[in-house]
Amino acid sequence: MRQKKSTEVTVGLFVLLGMGALFFLAMKVSNLSAFNDEQGYRVTAEFENIGGLKARSPVTLAGVRIGRVERIELDPETYNANVVLNLYASFDTLPTDTAASIYTAGLLGEQYIGLEAGAEEEFLKDGDVIELTQPALVLEQVIGQFLFSKAEGDE
Repeated sequence: MRQKKSTEVTVGLFVLLGMGALFFLAMKVSNLSAFNDEQGYRVTAEFENIGGLKARSPVTLAGVRIGRVERIELDPETYNANVVLNLYASFDTLPTDTAASIYTAGLLGEQYIGLEAGAEEEFLKDGDVIELTQPALVLEQVIGQFLFSKAEGDE
């Protein structure tokens, strides 16, 4: 009887450990966890179209995560999207002419912002604006343009 009870406790602990590991993995994959997020400085980038970009999407430089999208707002004057980026403090030497583009990653189509460092000698600081931006490529628009150009070419 004693052996059966200790086996049940061991199996129960193993199941709890497995559920905890699955929860941790789900939080990391869904970008909802705050694990290893450092506080840094905020910069803003204005895009004509952000596609499926969401708050907490990654911000990368050369494939390395250097921050996250903090929030997305609509500019009432230009009707463009203002994207506030929270960049980690350890990456405080980005030139002021850095460019931002929206890319799609993986099979699920998660969108993220990719930065390309410029050559200026001054660095971005809290509250600055990234002037050079490239909007998201919307697949439906590209297909529509292709079909429209084909239809015009057949006439």
